[in-house]
Amino acid sequence: MPHDVFPRSEYESRVERTKERLHERDLDAIVVADPANMNYLAGYDGWSFYVHQAVVVAREYPEPVWVGRDMDRNGARATTWLAEENMRAYSDDHVHSPYDLHPMDFVADVLEDLEVDGGRIGLEMDASYFTAKSYTRLQSQLPKAEFVDADLLVNWLRIKKSDREIEYMEEAARISEEAMLAGLNAIEAGVPEYEAAAAIYDRLIRGTDEYGGDYPAIVPLMPSGDHTGTPHLTWTDREFEEGDPVLIELSGCRHRYHSPLARTTFVGDPPDAIQETADVVVEGIEAALDVVEPGVTCERVEREWRETIAQYGVEKEDRIGYSMGLGYPPDWGEHTASIRPGDETVMEEGMTFHMIPGLWEDEFGVELSETFRVTSTGAETLADFPRRLFTA
Repeated sequence: MPHDVFPRSEYESRVERTKERLHERDLDAIVVADPANMNYLAGYDGWSFYVHQAVVVAREYPEPVWVGRDMDRNGARATTWLAEENMRAYSDDHVHSPYDLHPMDFVADVLEDLEVDGGRIGLEMDASYFTAKSYTRLQSQLPKAEFVDADLLVNWLRIKKSDREIEYMEEAARISEEAMLAGLNAIEAGVPEYEAAAAIYDRLIRGTDEYGGDYPAIVPLMPSGDHTGTPHLTWTDREFEEGDPVLIELSGCRHRYHSPLARTTFVGDPPDAIQETADVVVEGIEAALDVVEPGVTCERVEREWRETIAQYGVEKEDRIGYSMGLGYPPDWGEHTASIRPGDETVMEEGMTFHMIPGLWEDEFGVELSETFRVTSTGAETLADFPRRLFTA
């Protein structure tokens, strides 16, 4: 079954740009273990990243080579654009093996077959699913190779999106809007947190009337009550109570492309401190979005936020955004550009960011966010959702 999420020409262009980067860094090949990068180059899409897998790109070999578990070869046939001979599968005795076998032994065989076993080979040394043992097994199997840290080589290629990628992110934004509305409507005193999470998940998967959704790279985050000063908590059995602030951060997902959205609601009448903090966050995010345009650096955008909130005696040390788009668990971020002091990445048309300048204090937190793309005239937010503090 052919892969139809993107035309073959778009994948070929991505591979060609990857090979150009390999040439610039004098690398003969790269072993790509990040599932998002595997998808980006080969189209592979399956929940198989709990075992070792990779896509190998060699400078002198025409196509990428997918390497995975034998039972996942049909998944590669279903989702990639690769020729049959470029889908290489290892036997199941390599999985969690008691026989001193490891999937990277098989990857080493593939590298030898591609005639790069004595060359300079890039590895994604900080990728979530590339383990320390993966590295040592490759070293032991290919003693003549020189392994080089090529982490983020493909990630930086992903930072500028094609029109088709933007289209999927816009579709994800429609799902985000539906899911956020469902979550806000579900929250009220006496309702367990998991009921609100279920309402959100229902919309994330059901999507819109035109298309369905996919599982997001990050689960809905929903700290409430005394815990809103901590941004990355999920839901519990606890029931919402009068006087609870509730943070909701979620993302619709379409063909693995995301459009995160965060909002804050309050169960009952919000105290002045929370309302005023929300107003500061809204003013700051709008000021930061207003200075986005091609040629502006990430740190310049952050500075606008920082100077705006400083008028109210408010400070925030954390970054306020990051590049994102295509993603698998545990993250939808691209791990490249961040909107923070010192990041001199120049924004270009087609880049996409999640701007999330939340303020998390000891007593409470307030979180609002927008996913935006850089256009020729400035920032264009993908979601159309009221930018304010909500009440339940």
